[in-house]
Amino acid sequence: MTVAGPASLYADLDVVAELDRPLGPLTWYGVGGPADVLIHPRSVEALSTLVERCRRDAIPLRVLGSGANLLVDDEGVDGVVVLLDDPAFKAVEFNADGLVERMRVHGGASMERLVTECARRGLRGVEQMSGIPASLGGAIRMNAGGKFGAIGDAVEAVAVVGTDGELRVYGRSELHFGYRETNLPAGVVAWAVLRVEPDDPVACRKRVLDIFSYKKSTQPMGAASAGCMFRNPTMPDGSRESAGKLIDLAGLKGTRVGDAVVSMEHGNFLAFDRVKGAGHASAADMRRLVERVQAEVLQQFGVELVTEVVFWRRGEATG
Repeated sequence: MTVAGPASLYADLDVVAELDRPLGPLTWYGVGGPADVLIHPRSVEALSTLVERCRRDAIPLRVLGSGANLLVDDEGVDGVVVLLDDPAFKAVEFNADGLVERMRVHGGASMERLVTECARRGLRGVEQMSGIPASLGGAIRMNAGGKFGAIGDAVEAVAVVGTDGELRVYGRSELHFGYRETNLPAGVVAWAVLRVEPDDPVACRKRVLDIFSYKKSTQPMGAASAGCMFRNPTMPDGSRESAGKLIDLAGLKGTRVGDAVVSMEHGNFLAFDRVKGAGHASAADMRRLVERVQAEVLQQFGVELVTEVVFWRRGEATG
């Protein structure tokens, strides 16, 4: 896209636009090239119009959440990248509709901060998200979670700006939350209503700390990674096996491609060796390491590992 091209999409909208904005610093991996244009909408109305115009002009549109589950290609990405970091998209409205058991959380809100605030207020229902870095929209889109549950457990309704720019609300009866998936249509999650229950604040804080402590003891929380790289695969008998266990059994811990390495602590964490890399890590290294792990696990166990981390690359469909 030329500078003149994308400008016609947003010049009259209530947004902040950054051309050729490097995306690496906005992700947990810390690598990756620029977006042609990074747009920060200031209202749902501006977001809706932008989304509709991108579809009209066949311009790729991607949504950047917390950057914790994303690998951006070294050459960056084409089209428009949207970041919902304006206060209008980070708000949390407790007592939604006057009910203490409901809260409205906007798409750019931090799940980490939400978990902490709910515990402080004595609200139980989202503590299963302890230690999972995500924005609300990103968490819902992939039904983020772990051993203790997923965000879908608490969702009552979701508002999505569809690719046609229309805001539609989907109630619980219309929603399906599976393992790292939902049936939400394509678009941008604007907000969601979550169900919580009043509880003792001390007990709430203890549950959050217990879950976080468990994660800290079993995962390399400080590694330069994006969390679990692969989804836990379904085996022939219908059971779900740990991807980390298969990677461990395949003898792949410590496997390295350039500055990308399989964690010695948890096989499903593929991280960058910051000390060794001295700032020269690349997305290409990580992609090659992912492919090597996938090929080895397939050869040894006949199991195809599917990435949980999202890869962005120029010219690829955005979904």
